[in-house]
Amino acid sequence: MDFTLPKDIEALRRRYRHFVETRILPLEDDPANYDAHENIRTEVLEEVRARAKADGLWAPQMPVALGGLGLPVVGMAACYEEMGRSIFGPVVFNCAAPDDGNMILLAKVANEAQKERWLRPIIEGRVRSAFAMTEPAPGAGSDPSLMRTRAERKGDRWIVNGRKWFITGAEAARHNILIARTSDDPRKGLSAFLVDSERPGWNIVRRIPIMGPEEHGGHCEIVIENLEIPDEDRLMEVGDGLKVTQIRLGTARLTHCMRWLGMAKRALEIASPYVAERDSFGLKLRDHEGVQWRLAEAAMEIEIGRLLTMRAAAKLDTGDFARKEVSMAKIHVADALHTAVDTAIQLCGARGYSKDTRLEWMYRYARQARLVDGASEVHKMVLARNLLKDGLNFWDWP
Repeated sequence: MDFTLPKDIEALRRRYRHFVETRILPLEDDPANYDAHENIRTEVLEEVRARAKADGLWAPQMPVALGGLGLPVVGMAACYEEMGRSIFGPVVFNCAAPDDGNMILLAKVANEAQKERWLRPIIEGRVRSAFAMTEPAPGAGSDPSLMRTRAERKGDRWIVNGRKWFITGAEAARHNILIARTSDDPRKGLSAFLVDSERPGWNIVRRIPIMGPEEHGGHCEIVIENLEIPDEDRLMEVGDGLKVTQIRLGTARLTHCMRWLGMAKRALEIASPYVAERDSFGLKLRDHEGVQWRLAEAAMEIEIGRLLTMRAAAKLDTGDFARKEVSMAKIHVADALHTAVDTAIQLCGARGYSKDTRLEWMYRYARQARLVDGASEVHKMVLARNLLKDGLNFWDWP
């Protein structure tokens, strides 16, 4: 097994690290650079995005033919981790959720006309996007079979009615991927559609308040009333909605892990110089055994997460869905992020709990990690099913 990054990916990773350190991290220190929802202000974002494009660091996950850098998933893992060190980082390079997952999905499954109409504007940063699947109870959440939003075919059009909520980025989105029920078939009952937010019948009724901080466009509740969608805006075949969801969420779950690992590392970066300088009972904090243990445990959890993430990335690069590997990474990295940030706050004391560092921002953000794109408990169910099915072969080497 060779854990060495290819030279071109390693060189690119270093370029992302340099850009984050010199161009993005300094922006975090000025309150004027934040919007009302604690993310980077749009005007500031556009300026630093232009610099990222000029430096050849834009949309690395997209094919070269579509304006990206054409990185494999392993390369994405290395570079996204560097971006994730800044709370502003991923969105600067057009690698933030939900646009990231939507672009990867559309690049894989959209036809050429759809790529031009729906994908290219997202890649170029001209529009934002959302993925509308989750519904209020008793509708679909982690279990898409409970989908209640329904699309009925009327000639060459579909009429959609239903309700979605906690749709990330919806308030800022122009292009949306909508999952709706088109039949009662248990496996082929869902279909996917492309929707422009300005189409009549697509109604954002509220931006749901959360612990925050929030992505651009928040988390919204949407009422869909007699929404007409041309059949040409159907994504893949009728009945392929579950497949669309699986294709999107597989890589999207892992890209979350890549970014979270960068944030977890950043938390320890903030804590380390503080414990090196702070005196306590005749010693620097870093010289206390208890502090060393906490730092060591957090660092170890991050490294385990990196290995799980790279293992899943390498398997995705072979064309495998890597469901088991992605679930393991998603569970572990979500916990590792919380552990790292919590450790950093504890070691920095009141300073860590204050807004003098980014740690309290990270702490609130980290709590969602065990929920988004499938709660940890759901991923544990996936692992248990695989274990019970495969037995000892669960741990086979490829």
